[in-house]
Amino acid sequence: MAYADHHDIMEITEQMVSGMVRAIHGTYKIKYHPEGAEGPVQEIDFTPPFKRVSMITTLEEKLKVQFPPASEFASAKTNEFLSQLCANHNVECPAPRTTARLLDKLVGEFVEEYCINPTFICDHPQIMSPLAKYHRGVPGLTERFELFVMKKEICNAYTELNDPVVQRERFEQQANDKAAGDDEAQLVDENFCTALEYGLPPTGGWGMGIDRLTMFLTDSNNIKEVLLFPAMKPDNPNRAHPAEVNNIEENS
Repeated sequence: MAYADHHDIMEITEQMVSGMVRAIHGTYKIKYHPEGAEGPVQEIDFTPPFKRVSMITTLEEKLKVQFPPASEFASAKTNEFLSQLCANHNVECPAPRTTARLLDKLVGEFVEEYCINPTFICDHPQIMSPLAKYHRGVPGLTERFELFVMKKEICNAYTELNDPVVQRERFEQQANDKAAGDDEAQLVDENFCTALEYGLPPTGGWGMGIDRLTMFLTDSNNIKEVLLFPAMKPDNPNRAHPAEVNNIEENS
């Protein structure tokens, strides 16, 4: 969305999701069975405004520690700090143990697990958000948020990074992580950097997992139940197509 930032996108997301739930169910509160119809029932309250939590601040509160400044997150010292923190709390993080991956594991264990009702997790570190614009108030963070419901991410959004020089630096950091074995890290996208050099207005980027949201709205606990075009394979991959069978019978 041109000439918008993550605050604008967050407000739009909140209004859209809460309004959708009320229009469909007649209420902001819905019942959901995360383990199936025979399992326990969980109430999800979509009443606006949704809860907003800052990622690093929340981790500090949960873990009773003081994190290094966000501007130093790319340092080896911070990586060692996070690695030890994961070890102290029995949080597994298979190699490569990059700072971004260590942070992601800690957030999954101590922040996402408590997001039952809609919750915006905000202010992601730059090392985790290569396409998000740097935070206007806290060096090292970005203007990004993720919306979680029932411990699952349903939305990812941010103020778009429109500085080609900074964007290339972010890509190079990601490329280093990829070289270290992080398959989720990105490579340098020269075409994208070149496009930014021509100019991108202030923009809010947004993406939503419609299938996950549909799961909650229809009380489905398996995403395959709500996929519009599920990827299906025949039981027997060697089985002849019906048309081939007809041809054989006609020619017999």
